[in-house]
Amino acid sequence: MKHKVTLIPGDGIGPEIVEATLRVIEAAGVEIEWDRHEAGMLAYEKCGNPVPDELLESVRTNKVALKGPTTTTVGKGFRSANVTLRQKLDLYTNLRPVRSIGGVHSRFEKVNLVIVRENTEDLYSGIEKLISPGVTQAIKVVTEKASLRIARWAFEYALKNNRQRVTLVHKANIMKISDGMFLDSFETVAKEYPDIKADNRIVDALCMNLVMDPCQYDILLLGNMFGDIVSDLAAGLVGGLGMVPGANIGDNCSVFEAVHGSALDIAGKNIANPTALIFSAVLMLRHLGENEAADDIWKAILVTISIGNNLTKDLGGNASTEEYTNQLVKEIQD
Repeated sequence: MKHKVTLIPGDGIGPEIVEATLRVIEAAGVEIEWDRHEAGMLAYEKCGNPVPDELLESVRTNKVALKGPTTTTVGKGFRSANVTLRQKLDLYTNLRPVRSIGGVHSRFEKVNLVIVRENTEDLYSGIEKLISPGVTQAIKVVTEKASLRIARWAFEYALKNNRQRVTLVHKANIMKISDGMFLDSFETVAKEYPDIKADNRIVDALCMNLVMDPCQYDILLLGNMFGDIVSDLAAGLVGGLGMVPGANIGDNCSVFEAVHGSALDIAGKNIANPTALIFSAVLMLRHLGENEAADDIWKAILVTISIGNNLTKDLGGNASTEEYTNQLVKEIQD
């Protein structure tokens, strides 16, 4: 079966790791017609919009997109392309599986977490204003509709993937109304799934517990802001953002992406590690029903890293992006 998928190369190292990922997908025997569109800094420079309407329409039509990292300016400039895509396309679930990989140096072994993050509201609603000189205000938006929806998604994911526990992460002891609603919604939904353990943790305690013993958790459900922070923290438990996939999922379409930045300082040097995007492509292939190809790519990465041949610098080797990709292709085709 041939699939049609929107492709967003991104900027910085994006085009390099996207091309590596396309080679790996092709080696696994999956036929995809790629509909290429730009987003982020390059799109903004060309048309004044980091997320052009043509890109949004392509994702809506194709239902699936693979996205490289895009640059987000700090404190000024255009709004994040990632946030815009999630809100415009109602990609309300951010999914980040976090697993230990043999051969990757990290402080912990046997980590197997899933981060589920509400993706459309909270402080990332972008409602900010300057009240008076030297005084700003940012509004945290939490709705019952979105809270119930993401909680139900997390429990359904647990059922489909044989997960035993969902832990809600919040700050309802301080933000009693907003995070209180998030917690109440979670507890309402949890009653519909009596076979899955449901509990909750205050976010600061959760972070302490994660760095002491991350293996005690299964699925973590968080709002947008805390989810962004904790998912990066969790990535640090298994070797960093270069080893963690990401997916933004809605009812009508999904965007699969590397969760790390565009790394402008190493762009064009052929040294970037494409593993995170390739892992994201594995999630995409499973979404498309291409489970055999997804398994082949997953196994190729595990074997390559465990053996230690032709690894990029951040994985402990000296190989280029191209050499590492060549090794993955070889493993897939052997």
